[in-house]
Amino acid sequence: MLEIKNLSKIINGRTILHDISLNVPQGHIAFLLGASGVGKSTLLRILNNLDPFNSGKIFLDGKPLDLSLVNRTHTVGMVFQHFNLFDNMTVKGNITLPLEKILGKSKKEAEHSAKELLAHYGLQGLENKPVSSLSGGQKQRLAIARTVALKPKIICFDEPTSALDPMLTGFVASTIDHLAKEGYIILVASHDTMLLEQLPCTIYLMQGGTIAESVTSQDFSADKKQAPRIEAFISGAEYK
Repeated sequence: MLEIKNLSKIINGRTILHDISLNVPQGHIAFLLGASGVGKSTLLRILNNLDPFNSGKIFLDGKPLDLSLVNRTHTVGMVFQHFNLFDNMTVKGNITLPLEKILGKSKKEAEHSAKELLAHYGLQGLENKPVSSLSGGQKQRLAIARTVALKPKIICFDEPTSALDPMLTGFVASTIDHLAKEGYIILVASHDTMLLEQLPCTIYLMQGGTIAESVTSQDFSADKKQAPRIEAFISGAEYK
C-alpha cells in the first residue's frame, strides 16, 4: 500500500501541490486526471525523488518511504512522457546497462533478462537496432521494459499516450492493467480520457494542485452523477 498524506509543494511562493492525500493498494491503479499544469506530473516526480516537496508524509506498506533512497533501492520506477531512453545505444543495451550497472548482474544474466523482456513486449528481433530507429510505440514498450527490469514496487506513468498515435491507447491500457494484475502499485498522470475509459482504477481529478474529486471507475460507470466534476472534465464541459 502506498499512502500519501497531506503532501504540499511550493515554488517561489506559488502552490504547486496542496494537501494531497491518496492511498494506492498493491495491484491497483491510481489515475491522476486533469489538465496540464495542475500538478499531476509533479506528484510523480516527487515520488521518484526528482523534485523536492515542502510538507507531508509518504508511506509504503506502513513504513515511511525514504525518497532519498528510492533510486538506489529501485522502489519506484518511472515511464516518462518522452521515454528518456539512451538514444545512442541499442535496444538491448537500454536494458542490459541498468541491469549490469545498477543491479550488478553479470553480462550473461543481463542479456538473458533483456531477451525475455524484449520478447514479452514484442521487441524481439530489434535487439541490436539503435533506439533512434524505433517508432513511438516501440520506444514506449522499451521504456516500460526497462522500468520493469529493475523490479520496482511502484510504477509511475507520466502522460503515457501523449507522444503516441491514438490507435495505440488500447495497447497502453492493456499493458498498465496487466502490470497492476502482476501486483505493481500503479500511478498514471494523464488528461487522456480515452485511456481512462479503458482502465479499472480509482480516478483522482486534480485541479489547481489539489484533488478536487475522486471515485472508482466502477462506481463512476454505474452512476456518473456521483462525480460531477469528473463527468464535466471528461465531457469537456466547464464545471462551476
